[in-house]
Amino acid sequence: MTTHVDLGMPPVGGSVLLADPRGYCAGVDRAVITVEKALDLYGAPVYVRKQIVHNKHVVNTLAERGAVFVEELDEVPEGATVVFSAHGVSPMVHEQAAERGLKTIDATCPLVTKVHHEARRFAAEDYRILLIGHAGHEEVEGTAGEAPEHITLVESPDDVDSLEFPEGTRLSWLSQTTLSVDETMETVRRLREKFPQLEDPPSDDICYATQNRQVAVKEIAKDADLVIVVGSSNSSNSVRLVEVALEAGASASYRIDDVSELQEEWLDGVETVGVTSGASVPDDLVQDVLTYLAEHGHPDAAAVRTADETLTFALPPELRRDMKAAGQV
Repeated sequence: MTTHVDLGMPPVGGSVLLADPRGYCAGVDRAVITVEKALDLYGAPVYVRKQIVHNKHVVNTLAERGAVFVEELDEVPEGATVVFSAHGVSPMVHEQAAERGLKTIDATCPLVTKVHHEARRFAAEDYRILLIGHAGHEEVEGTAGEAPEHITLVESPDDVDSLEFPEGTRLSWLSQTTLSVDETMETVRRLREKFPQLEDPPSDDICYATQNRQVAVKEIAKDADLVIVVGSSNSSNSVRLVEVALEAGASASYRIDDVSELQEEWLDGVETVGVTSGASVPDDLVQDVLTYLAEHGHPDAAAVRTADETLTFALPPELRRDMKAAGQV
C-alpha cells in the first residue's frame, strides 16, 4: 500500500519513496523508555552498560538527561543503579553486578532473551551450537556467554567450508537478531548441506523488525536511483539495510547518522530517492532528511508500506515494581 506524505509542497521534481516500517522497533522503544523512566524515578545519575541502543543521537539525548554510559561495570560505583542495554549481557555480567551490589534493570530486548533461552536449552541437551553473527557485537557476546563451551561462531556463508566436527556431534544453529535475512538463510542452507543433522531453533531468530525493514527497503530500492539509510555505523541492522538496498537494485545507497552527512552530489542525476532508517533511529532524523530532499528538488514523498507493526513490550519487571511502589504507574 502506498500513502502520500504531505510535505506542504507541490509534487514536482524528483520523488522520494519512504519505507514503512522504518525506525524504532518495540525492543528499542522499550529500552529507551526504560532509561527515561529510571531517570525520572531514581534521579541522575543512572548508569548504562554500553550504548542502550546503537544510535549516537539517542545516547547523547539520554546523557544530557543524566544517563552515564560505561563500557564495563567496574566504572559504576558500588550500590548504584545500572541499566543493561537492549543487546543483552552474559551471565558473567549479572554475576559481576551482584558482586558489586549494583541495582540492575535489564532492558534486554525480549527477542534477544528468547535466543539466550534457546542457547541454554541446546547446551543442556549437549548440542554444538553454530551461532551466526558478527564477532565482537554485544548481542553475540551476550548469547555466547550463555553457553561458551558449546558455541562456535559462524560469521558468513564462506565460514561453513572450514567447519569440522566429530561424527555424531549434535548440531543446532542460532543467530544474531539483526542480520541480513537472505545472507543468514544462505548460511543455514550451506550448514544444512554440509551437516544434514543440523537442527533449527523453535522459530527464526532474526527479529520481526529487522525482517520488516529489509522487506520494505527491497520494495523501495527496486524503483530508486539512490537509497539513504539513516542509522549509526555500529548499528548492525542499519548497515545491513544498505547492503540489502544495493542487492535489491538501487544504483547507490549510503548510510548517514543524520542530515548533516548528506552530500548534495549524491543527488546529481537522481530522479527517485528511497529513504529508510534502522531500528534504533528516532523519526525526527528521517524528517530532517525529507526536508533536505524537498529543498533540493525532491518534494514529492510517498510512504511505501509493506507491513503493520503493533507489537509492544512491557517495561522490565524490576522497574515496573519500583514505579508502582512510587505511585508512578
